[in-house]
Amino acid sequence: MAPQYKFTYLDTRGLGEMCRYLFKYGGIDFEDVRIKRENWPQHKDKTPFGVVPILEYNGKVVGQSLAIARYLAKKVKLVGDNDWESLEIDATADTINDIRIKLIPIIMEQDTTKKQALLETLKKDTFGYYLPRLEAGAQKNNGYLVLGRLTWADFYFSTVSTMFDIVTGEDILGSYPNLKGVRDKVHALPAIKKWIEVRPKSDF
Repeated sequence: MAPQYKFTYLDTRGLGEMCRYLFKYGGIDFEDVRIKRENWPQHKDKTPFGVVPILEYNGKVVGQSLAIARYLAKKVKLVGDNDWESLEIDATADTINDIRIKLIPIIMEQDTTKKQALLETLKKDTFGYYLPRLEAGAQKNNGYLVLGRLTWADFYFSTVSTMFDIVTGEDILGSYPNLKGVRDKVHALPAIKKWIEVRPKSDF
């Protein structure tokens, strides 16, 4: 029997990996469709708004990684117990997304001098501002980002923070033991650990 869910993204981890983590964590069967970057132009117009990831279920299609993640997080009980708790999780996830967005110009920049300048700004201004605050939050919340327990925001951080090291070539969380602990806890979850071992290899 074919999986009810079809999840389509590029043949990388990127924005798709958090949703794949949620599928695996919850034991939800899904079709993991990966589009090679060189083939993306022929698929673009077939998506709702010309971007991936997209989730298909019972003939319905929806996009936007964070929206899909929130939906899956509800399925696997990694959301708040009430509206306010869910708001706190969403606010934390949106903050992580603010950091993620800062990585994109560096990844795309081809000029070495400009890339280095962007890297320095990232490390000094972006990481220097956000990470100490997130670190304090993780320390306060028993090694999780919010609510003192595992939520989908921890999943998002674990996937985005691996990009910190790839983009900078440094162990960024080495100076933030509580944040490193958040990522380590997620990666140590049996279903996630197994997925990391068997998932298709990609640079990022």
